[in-house]
Amino acid sequence: MAENVEKSKKSGLRLDNPVETAIGFVVIAAAGMFAWYASQHGGGQVGSLNYPLVASFSSATGVSPGTDVRIAGVKVGAVSEVELDPKTYRANTTMLINAGVEVPEDSIAKIDSEGLLGGSFIAIAPGAAFDMLPPGDQFEHTQGAISLGNLIAQAVGASGASKDDE
Repeated sequence: MAENVEKSKKSGLRLDNPVETAIGFVVIAAAGMFAWYASQHGGGQVGSLNYPLVASFSSATGVSPGTDVRIAGVKVGAVSEVELDPKTYRANTTMLINAGVEVPEDSIAKIDSEGLLGGSFIAIAPGAAFDMLPPGDQFEHTQGAISLGNLIAQAVGASGASKDDE
């Protein structure tokens, strides 16, 4: 018995208190169960597969990797990559869509804003087609970011033009 105590002291492992040992096993088991639960119910991020879709925008202002992708206001994915196409000078944006979310092939991807001072996100307006976009496919219809400054300039210009026309 004395030899076993000496060996456990040398190795740094103490087994002389069974209550502490049992509590340690319970803590490890609880952590394992939490990790399993999180992987099963983590909102589609952990333990599930995503598939890529690509959209080409004339302006991707406010969009960067990690930007939300939403359908009807519900997050269904995130932007994984934004690159400039050197031939067309358009922003090619790759999105990772959650598995189980199908997007009709005639859907529109547009860059939207959460408000005047809010961040940008990509809103997908689902179309009515029966065929779905396969992984890696590209949206045919897109709408780039709308500049608030340009919008105000157009409104001021339009109101000025109507006064001159009268």
